Amino acid sequence: MTLQGLPIRRELVFLALAILLAFGAAGAFYVSRATTLTVAVAPSDGTEPALIRAYADALKAGHKEIRLKVLPFDDVRDSAAALQTGKADLAVVRPDVALPENGLTLAILRDQAMIIASPEPSGITEFAGLDRKRLAILAHRDADHTLIKGLVEHYGLTLLDDASDGPVPARHVALVQLEEKDLAQAFARKRVDAVVSVIAPAAPTALRIVGIVQAASRTRKVAFIDVADGTAIIERMPRLQAVTIPAGLFGGAPKVPAEDVRTIGASYRLMARAGLSRTVAADVTQHLFELRSGLSNATPAADYMLAPSYETTAAATSARLPIHPGAIDFFEREQQGFIERYETWIYLVAFLGGGFGSALAWIRQRLSRVRRERVEEATDRLLAIRAGVRDAPDRRSLDALAAEIDDLAGEIARHALERPTEARTMSAAAIAIDAARSTVRRATRTGPPEVRAAE
Repeated sequence: MTLQGLPIRRELVFLALAILLAFGAAGAFYVSRATTLTVAVAPSDGTEPALIRAYADALKAGHKEIRLKVLPFDDVRDSAAALQTGKADLAVVRPDVALPENGLTLAILRDQAMIIASPEPSGITEFAGLDRKRLAILAHRDADHTLIKGLVEHYGLTLLDDASDGPVPARHVALVQLEEKDLAQAFARKRVDAVVSVIAPAAPTALRIVGIVQAASRTRKVAFIDVADGTAIIERMPRLQAVTIPAGLFGGAPKVPAEDVRTIGASYRLMARAGLSRTVAADVTQHLFELRSGLSNATPAADYMLAPSYETTAAATSARLPIHPGAIDFFEREQQGFIERYETWIYLVAFLGGGFGSALAWIRQRLSRVRRERVEEATDRLLAIRAGVRDAPDRRSLDALAAEIDDLAGEIARHALERPTEARTMSAAAIAIDAARSTVRRATRTGPPEVRAAE
C-alpha cells in the first residue's frame, strides 16, 4: 500500500487562497476605479462646451474618481435627446427648449434673462410699447427666438422675422438681426428702436450691449421692459423662470437700470439621468463646485454656475424641474461616507470571506483526516505483516515482506516531510515499522516454518 492516491493535496489549499485573494483584489479594484460618464454638451456656439471640457480636464488632473467623456452637439435639442435615449449619462439641457423625461438637475450652469433695452426717449417700458417697433437681436438662436416669440404673443403681438424697411403693421413687432458692431449705427439711423438679448445679465456681452444703448441715448439713460406679470407667464410656460435684474448692475453714473427690473428667463442646466447613482451624482456635483475657482481661470462661464434653489427636500424632488437626489445630498451635506457608500460590498466581501474561511477550514480538516487515515492504514498493514511473518512459507516470502515494510516506511517518511501529520499517529507508525522489521529479522535468522518444523 502507498500514499500516492491521496485525493486532496495541499496545492488545493493554495489554489483556494489564490482564488480568495483574486476576488479580494477584484473587489478592491472595482471600488477604487474611476467612474467614466458620458456628457452631452451643447450648443456649439455657447459657453457651456468650454466649461464642461475644462471640468473634464480638471477631474483628470485631480485624479478624481469621476471621469467625463464629452459628446458635443450643435443644438440643445440634440443633447437633451442623447440623455433621453441613454446615449449620455449627463447633458447640458435648456428646459424651455427640450426637457428629457429622465433628466434631473445637478447644477445651473447659466441663468439667462430676456433683456429688452432702448434709449430712454423711446419710452418703451412694457411689451405694449413694442407695437409697430423694430427689435434688434444680435445672436439668433432658435431657443432664444422661441422664448421671445412666446412672450410677444402673450401680449397680443405678432413677431415678424423678415421685416421690410417699410412701416411695421399694427400689433406687430419686427425682429431685425444685426451684428454687435452694427448696433450703434442702427440706433443712430433709426433702423431699430430697441434691442433684445437672452443672456446672463452680468455677462460682459450684456454690459457691452447696454453700453451701446446708453451711448445712443441723449440723456445717457436706458429704458428696460419690465415684465410685471411674470408669475402668470410662468404658469403658462412652467419651464421658464422669473429673473430680477438689480438696479445699477450696468453702471452707476447714472444708475443703470435706475431700479430693479423684473423679467423672464431660461437656464442652461447640467442634468443627469434619473437612474444615475446618488453617490455618483453627488460626486459630480461636489467636484463641479469645488473645482470652480480653477475652472473660472479656464473659462469665465464658471462664474455663472449656481446651485438650484429650493426650500425643502420634498420641494426639490417634486418641483417642475426636479433636482437629482444625489445633488441634494451634496447641497444638504448628507453625502455618504466610505462605510455607507460601500456597505453592500463590505457585507458581501465579509460574507464571502466567511464562506471561504469555512471552506478552507473544512479542506484542512479533511486533509488532516485523510492523512491520518492513510498513515493508520499503513500502520495496520505493518502490524498485519508482523502477525503474518510466522506463516511465511519460505525465505523469498520473507524478503518480499521486508521489501514491503521498507516501501511503507519510505512512503510514511516522505508523507511526513511533505504534509504535517499528528505526532501520535507518526509515533504509532514508527513503532509498527520497528516491530515489523524486528519480527521479519528474527524470522529470517531462524528460517521459514518448514525449516523450524524439521528442527
